[in-house]
Amino acid sequence: MLSFLRTFWRTEAPARAQSHQRRSMIAVPLSRLVPLSAIRGRYDAAVTTDGNRRHWANADGLSADAAASPEVRRVLRNRARYEVANNSYARGIVSTLANDVVGTGPRLQMLTNDPDANARIERAFGQWAKAVGLAAKLRTMRSARAEAGESFALMARNTGLPTPVQLDIRLIEADQVSTPDLALNEANAVDGIVFDEFGNPVEYHVLKQHPGDVRWSAGLKYDRVPAESMVHYFRADRPGQSRGIPDITPAIPLFAQLRRFTLAVLAAAETAAEFAGVLQTDAPPNGEAEDIEPMDTIEIEQRMLLTLPGGWKMAQMKAEQPATTYGEFKREILNEIARCLNMPYNVAAGNSSGYNYASGRLDHQTYFKANRIEQAHLECTVLDRIFDAWLDEAVLVEDLLPQSMRMTDAPRNHQWFWDGNEHVDPAKEANSQSTRLTSRTTSLAREYAKQGLDWEMELRQIAKERALLRELGIEDQTETAPVGVPSPVTEDDDEDQPTDNA
Repeated sequence: MLSFLRTFWRTEAPARAQSHQRRSMIAVPLSRLVPLSAIRGRYDAAVTTDGNRRHWANADGLSADAAASPEVRRVLRNRARYEVANNSYARGIVSTLANDVVGTGPRLQMLTNDPDANARIERAFGQWAKAVGLAAKLRTMRSARAEAGESFALMARNTGLPTPVQLDIRLIEADQVSTPDLALNEANAVDGIVFDEFGNPVEYHVLKQHPGDVRWSAGLKYDRVPAESMVHYFRADRPGQSRGIPDITPAIPLFAQLRRFTLAVLAAAETAAEFAGVLQTDAPPNGEAEDIEPMDTIEIEQRMLLTLPGGWKMAQMKAEQPATTYGEFKREILNEIARCLNMPYNVAAGNSSGYNYASGRLDHQTYFKANRIEQAHLECTVLDRIFDAWLDEAVLVEDLLPQSMRMTDAPRNHQWFWDGNEHVDPAKEANSQSTRLTSRTTSLAREYAKQGLDWEMELRQIAKERALLRELGIEDQTETAPVGVPSPVTEDDDEDQPTDNA
């Protein structure tokens, strides 16, 4: 076969060659023009030169767990926490992210065919969630993931709770989940977690004391917690990643640069302001001006006349700081910092002065979508597991749940409601909502869900209010208002004008 290919490549009939010359070159097969062995591909990013050698010096081929080794995670956690503790922008960004994702907390809605059972479960779970501070703990877990990369929640019994279900959620920092005596040859284990042969967590190792506690004594003592009792909340950026790194990892050097630049500008401005004035002369050295001691200082009292040596005049230091590029630098670096969190600049900076209505809406679409993804991740990773554990405990409490829900095969269909996103222009949003409902392109359930409300509960409340209005003889304006009332905002409104509400 190889000999035939060599013969076909090297020889060709003269008549056949002449006929090929008369044809268009487009019809000639590429393999007849260029030998396959001569084809080469090249990626500029894969070429190492003297110019980029130092830039790519830290690039490696480590696995996900090897790259996120215990020492690397410890350094990243400490530096991220330091920036969040000392940088006002970092603190605000992390707090805003947790508040926007979790809000006032998720609300449970059961979807079984028994309305009475649904109401009783929702009411009992809501009371329990308030007793254990579930919303506050979820916000803490989201903040911890941003600055520490991960968060752990231990589900344990707490007899001090004022609710029939004694299940409690105890948050554990990532530093405390560790295996001090982990051997390198343990293939199914990473620092703090042991897996089975299918990659499922089997147990977690929790140190008896926090490594940063003043009472901590170095040792190998840790508790083995079964995976059924532990919730591990982190984001896996790479296949096979078992432990998390801070969400703000790419922004940690940028936070440091922002603080250094601000301090440098402030120091330059303070240095210039410390000089009340300087003496200067246009006379040449050894000229007509009187001699004075160079670099001498003179104390000046307030509101007094002052005589100067002959040939000298007083001038003030010009304020060169902050420069005109100071605000632009802060804007660009904050925009780069917020990008790794899918957060728009005006949310990260807390400043929408340069935005108009359209650009504000456009920037927020990516942010709101990222928050919905985070909420879905919280539901699957944290909330569903907590709800299943709570329901397992609740069925054991006498008269807490209806008998239909105490069966082993009882349906547990449910969903979670989160706080809705407030619209920057309520009038326009109400008009759009009315149009969608009139055209049957949406439903009441979907529209109420956007606001984080249960549509059944809201409709029942509306019915109660209308019944009370009729009983008291008060006219119900909602029954006489036409559907699809146009927004008071006219078409002549200029949406391109800057607004601070975007």
